[in-house]
Amino acid sequence: MVSEKKEFKVPIELGGMRIDSVIQSLLPEFSRTRIQKWIKEGYVKVDSLGIHPKKKIIGGEFIEIEIQPDEQSYQFEPEEIPLDIVFEDDYILVINKPSDLVVHPAAGNWSGTLLNGILNYIPSNKNLPRAGIVHRLDKNTTGLMVVAKDEVSQQHLVRQLQSKKVNREYRAIVWGQVWKNKSISQPIGRHPAVRVKMAVNKISGKDSITHYEVLERFGLHSYLRCNLETGRTHQIRVHMQFNDSPIVGDPVYGIKKIIPTKNMPADLRKAALDFGRQALHAIGLGLIHPFTNEPMKWVIDLPADMKALLDVIRNEVIHDKEVFKSDDLYVDDLDEEPALESLLDNFDSLDDEDDQ
Repeated sequence: MVSEKKEFKVPIELGGMRIDSVIQSLLPEFSRTRIQKWIKEGYVKVDSLGIHPKKKIIGGEFIEIEIQPDEQSYQFEPEEIPLDIVFEDDYILVINKPSDLVVHPAAGNWSGTLLNGILNYIPSNKNLPRAGIVHRLDKNTTGLMVVAKDEVSQQHLVRQLQSKKVNREYRAIVWGQVWKNKSISQPIGRHPAVRVKMAVNKISGKDSITHYEVLERFGLHSYLRCNLETGRTHQIRVHMQFNDSPIVGDPVYGIKKIIPTKNMPADLRKAALDFGRQALHAIGLGLIHPFTNEPMKWVIDLPADMKALLDVIRNEVIHDKEVFKSDDLYVDDLDEEPALESLLDNFDSLDDEDDQ
């Protein structure tokens, strides 16, 4: 967006006031915080020179201001963001979302999001709610997402999500030896003390169900297949923390000071503790095509960082001769255990994103 330039002479009667107060009195539509930001970033000149926000002026000075757009105004601007496209036709787009990419603009992330990239790739999606996005992944969770390319397809996908016909399957590397397959049924809501976090909340939380299966078990970690029966914000991450098997690398819900690092080999300790995000990946997606009504499914590989972490974990465990493997480790039968996601619940809580 192009900035607007304003120029004016400070009235003598405003002499003795701070420059930020002077500008706010002349431009009351802008907050003082925003004006101070412009001053600090060099968008305000007094007699052609930069100035400190607290500097008092005499009156009669000449002020030049480059009005900067509100960050929120960038949320529906197209941006050239690379998209890893797994499938595309005239109705839907299936992408493999990388780590460090927020799906939908929100406080702290008004630009540089997947939505901005979609608007660049499919300009006509500007006419769709949320640019055709019908579900989301956390900023540092990788994997499959579907985007609609027209209103009819979007409504069709929304109905599938609401009726639990969309299948989403995840892989997670967690701390601890998980010994049996399990379903976790615990309500999730806002953390009572930390608003940007979710938590098992038996008072105001919503019903939340996660099914998991142990694919591999190691000395200090386990590799899980996770399927969702509901789709609350941070659901798998919160449920894994509640299960005392938090996801490796999770900066919000991970184990803090009780990791037995002293007994870990140096390479394993470094790989696990330095893992830069939650080790969670949306590996499978199944849905009914909105135009052909044919069932479709996609399965992708693990991202390189999770593969590398598993390699280190497996090598250490093989040395200790303590390893368990599920017979169907790499079988992704998306029709066998439906994973479900609620569209509306996902989008009702976008303000926590943070997307940590």
